[in-house]
Amino acid sequence: MTTTLLDRFRLDDRTIVVTGASSGLGAGFARALSGTGARLVLAARRADRLEDLGHELSADGCEVHAVVADVADPGACAHLASEAVRRFGRIDGLVNNAGVGSAVSALKETPAGFRRVIDVNLNGVFWMAQAAVPHMDQGGSIVNVSSVLGHVAPRFPQAAYAASKAGVIGLSRDLAAEWARRGIRVNALCPGYFESEMTAAAEGDVLPAMVREQSMLRRFGFQHELDAALLFLLSPASGYVTGTSLLVDGGLSAY
Repeated sequence: MTTTLLDRFRLDDRTIVVTGASSGLGAGFARALSGTGARLVLAARRADRLEDLGHELSADGCEVHAVVADVADPGACAHLASEAVRRFGRIDGLVNNAGVGSAVSALKETPAGFRRVIDVNLNGVFWMAQAAVPHMDQGGSIVNVSSVLGHVAPRFPQAAYAASKAGVIGLSRDLAAEWARRGIRVNALCPGYFESEMTAAAEGDVLPAMVREQSMLRRFGFQHELDAALLFLLSPASGYVTGTSLLVDGGLSAY
């Protein structure tokens, strides 16, 4: 059977775990991956939204297993990985997407607030990757969702968020080096500003105006534009790509 270039982007019979899947970019990722032939294990803290999404994708013919989990808890990450293996036998890909936002002046940031952002956005990426890798075979792929703010200075006060996302990029490089001998690739996906719950929470026109003025494409990104980058990093199409970060930011970081 001849394999075409487009076949390299398929995920048939592969088990993909997606964290932070109950809403926003994570729910979009789940919907996109459901059409690639993958089996999905969806995780998030909000059980009702997770259940609704699972029913939606199952109705479309995708094999889905939903697990309520807080990635800041290493035990919950271990449970999520074991549930994926119990249901589907193995893990082939991991999308570390769970994250929380923060926009607090550094002088007003509390220890609890700073720790919570780091616990979810950075520590959670590590706990989940550590839990998943023992169940991954050669050819596995981990995509850690970072941010353009891991590369450039934020335009708003976001010390905790920026620190966590820069940390994800460094962590991804290290894990890629450590796990290359296992045949597992690790990369960071760095979105710019996309329509999501996080950006919708911004008040007024300040954020859209900043994006218009300081990005080359002068607009927010569309979910499908980020989905395509995620699929590239997860699939065999990126078989020679590891230890890097892929910016999908409309040129914001180039200025």
